Amino acid sequence: MAVWSGPACAGFLALAVGCVLLLQPELPGSALRALWGPVLWAPPSGGASAEGRLAAAWEALIVRPARPWSRVAVGVNACVDVVLSGVKLLKALGLSPGNGEDHSVLHSREDLEEAFIHFMGRGAAAERFFSDEEAFHNISQIASALPGAQHYVGGNAALIGQKLAANSDLKVLLCGPVGPKLHQLLDDNIVVPPESMQEIDEFHLILEYQAGEQWGQLTAPNANRFIFSHDLSNGAMNKLEVFVSSLEEFQPDLVVLSGLHMMEGQSKEIQKKRLLEAVISISDIPTDIPVHLELASMTDRELMSNIMHQVFPLVNSLGLNEQELLFLSQSASGPHSSLLAWSGVPDVGMVSDILFWILKEHGRSRERASDLTRIHFHTLAYHILATVDGHWGNQLASVAAGARVAGTQACASETIDASRVSLKAPLEFLTSHSEAGSKVSINPDEPVVEWHREGISFHFTPVLVCKDPIRTVGLGDAISAEGLFYSEVYPH
Repeated sequence: MAVWSGPACAGFLALAVGCVLLLQPELPGSALRALWGPVLWAPPSGGASAEGRLAAAWEALIVRPARPWSRVAVGVNACVDVVLSGVKLLKALGLSPGNGEDHSVLHSREDLEEAFIHFMGRGAAAERFFSDEEAFHNISQIASALPGAQHYVGGNAALIGQKLAANSDLKVLLCGPVGPKLHQLLDDNIVVPPESMQEIDEFHLILEYQAGEQWGQLTAPNANRFIFSHDLSNGAMNKLEVFVSSLEEFQPDLVVLSGLHMMEGQSKEIQKKRLLEAVISISDIPTDIPVHLELASMTDRELMSNIMHQVFPLVNSLGLNEQELLFLSQSASGPHSSLLAWSGVPDVGMVSDILFWILKEHGRSRERASDLTRIHFHTLAYHILATVDGHWGNQLASVAAGARVAGTQACASETIDASRVSLKAPLEFLTSHSEAGSKVSINPDEPVVEWHREGISFHFTPVLVCKDPIRTVGLGDAISAEGLFYSEVYPH
């Protein structure tokens, strides 16, 4: 019995498709794609896998911009992440498996266990505030002492700063509540103003779980993490004014801001007051310096809506994931806001519709005094960079670099190892559901797909997802940092 090799099969299939085209030229596109897809994704005679070809294609696309940044100021949330197994901590706390339930604020160990189960069962990431200072202190002491617990730089601003500082030709300023442990963990290339230092570190507990890991009857569908803290310094964004006042001396050519989500732990009255003060501070940043805002997990729709209406017009760029994107749309009755949650890999057309809506409703236009012209969206399986035409350059490199770092950082490797990653992105999708979107097919040798809609450009690329991730924390921050590093803003 003859055994056909992969390349031989691909060649035979290509010949067959050619014959079909000759005999049936009117065959619908979907049928042709179904026939042609295996040819595109089959290993060529060299034997390189689709993942290997995609990684190689990225390398050719990822080039530094003509006008790179030289000085980047980052603020204002920073902490020490204590990373450990969520299941091990729950056991150490004497908790037993129960029913999952989401809590917008955690008040007890039981709330922690229920919220952790809720998100572990969905394989979703989340971040919550723990209201009881003494109980949190006790839990964090137990967590820090557990075998396998590790201490890392934490907080979106510090993580983005740390990632950017890995580029030796970039000078990075970090403002945030920096305690002695965090200062020790930071890259030598990071400048911390003296006013930003404090005597005690802010600790965040990061409970990780692996794909297939079990807790009682529950099995995690994929690896992710649940974050909680009792963090008052970051919650009040109390280093924001220090951050903005330090910009004059530092003279950055890019500002990266994060930490607004931490205000959820505050009362409504303090939230409104602090957000207004934040808006005034952000308005003080010179308009010729682009500002990127990194979002994070939120549950307060009113705060999200206020951030969208008051802060979005003051920033040039946004970074967010699929949960933040859907929550943003739900908070302002945007496209697909009736959807309660994503099911599996978020639909590309729906994501594209929401990104388009944000830039159309809250982005720069002739009618609107807004600076927002760029959104970097990331989810496990793919990334999209949406930009208002005429404001940003080097998008292919930017989106490809963000996707590449998602694979390397999760696998803790310097380069993409094709045997340790897999493609989970849809190989074919519609670019929109709210208008007549076009149907797009992905080719591993040309991994960045581009489409346009009313003066907005979309750049899509799949992610090579790490099969056995070493560490999932800070991936979104690394993605946004890398995407920004390869981006170029056009002077106006």
